[in-house]
Amino acid sequence: MNVDSTTRSWVRWAVAVMVGGFAFVSYVERMNISIAAEQMMRDLSLSKIEMGHVFSSFLLGYAIFQAPAGRLGDVVGPRITLALAAVIWGIATILTGLLPNLLVTGTTSVLACLLVVRFVLGAGEAATFPVGARAIRNWIPSSGRALGNSLMMVGSALAAAVTAPIVSWLISRVGWRAAFYGSSLLAFGIAIVWYVTVPQTPRAPAGVNPSADQEIGSRFGRAGTSVPLTRLLADRNILMLSLSYTCEGYVLFIFVFWLYIYLVEVRGFSMLSGGYAASLPWITALVFTLLGGWICDRLAATKGRLAAARTVIMVGYGLSGVLLFGAAKFDNRYACVAALSLSIGFLYFAEPTFWATAVHLSGENVGAASGMMNTAGIVGGIVSTSLTPVIVKYFGWMPALGSGALVAIACTCAWFVIGRKQSVDVAGARVGA
Repeated sequence: MNVDSTTRSWVRWAVAVMVGGFAFVSYVERMNISIAAEQMMRDLSLSKIEMGHVFSSFLLGYAIFQAPAGRLGDVVGPRITLALAAVIWGIATILTGLLPNLLVTGTTSVLACLLVVRFVLGAGEAATFPVGARAIRNWIPSSGRALGNSLMMVGSALAAAVTAPIVSWLISRVGWRAAFYGSSLLAFGIAIVWYVTVPQTPRAPAGVNPSADQEIGSRFGRAGTSVPLTRLLADRNILMLSLSYTCEGYVLFIFVFWLYIYLVEVRGFSMLSGGYAASLPWITALVFTLLGGWICDRLAATKGRLAAARTVIMVGYGLSGVLLFGAAKFDNRYACVAALSLSIGFLYFAEPTFWATAVHLSGENVGAASGMMNTAGIVGGIVSTSLTPVIVKYFGWMPALGSGALVAIACTCAWFVIGRKQSVDVAGARVGA
């Protein structure tokens, strides 16, 4: 390998790591409120159900703008789109700490401003994963895209691991408002670093196999062109992928928004110890997401991308559901944390596979297609964040976590059906090869 190709290879994977950095920051900005929720509810006189509405307002903005943000990334490129998005994250995070009961008073007004600000944050964060997937598509060869997408997911898992202990420590020292102000600096920082250091994407990135992508993308017309969102949605493969991803959103956002509260309220952890305990499942996810991406690429090389996806997702979601149910049943709180850690680990084991499959199916339209897929996942998340406190109020935490276990098993069953009908890749292509 010559020096030029080695340099370009280093740049490609550096871009993937930077995309993971965006995922990291976006998760800090969305998860900080779940750690601050206990104090915010007390200081602002909000109920759990009202706080659930605030969580869901983020997801609503996040869902609505997924496909448009992904299409923007397809058209103007990831460099500008992600930098602009991160600036929006920073502003919205500052306003989350600044507005309620400081610039806006009264319970109803405070709730309304939080709903609006978190909606705007969600709209800004909608670019994170679809445009990140577009960056992976632009820079990473087809044989390594599941691993490339796993680096993006590592960013979110790392953020989930460190956000709980760091934010809970900050809140205990300086209060929840200052914790929001401090975390906003990450968003402004990543925007500047990304825009200044990441080069413009070359037309034909070194190591990318354009013929493989054109083979898939030809289903949507001439390679290198975009198609209407309605045509993407009409594609059976993309539709089924998106529908199955609804299950991912339901299960994942139980962990994102309610894990810390569950550990403190039900399992008896203190604010600080609960932060450390809540970080363990995400540390497990760090390892499992890289393993899942690597295994998916290896299987795709011999079995094809969709067959590999079927294997990885069924194993990951099946085990995740069983372990989540076990976590709810265990009496010992440390056994519960261990089961929760493995449950989210196997959830993340399958996660890169969804995104690599979206790239595989959509070719040049990956931003829009993955945005549509993620919209479906967020719909599941909206249902989860809104339904969980209701189930807890009327039935308890056991049925609430049990519902997540059932949804994970449902995803496994869905891919059993999808896999039987789609056991070979589209048009017989083997993108992973």
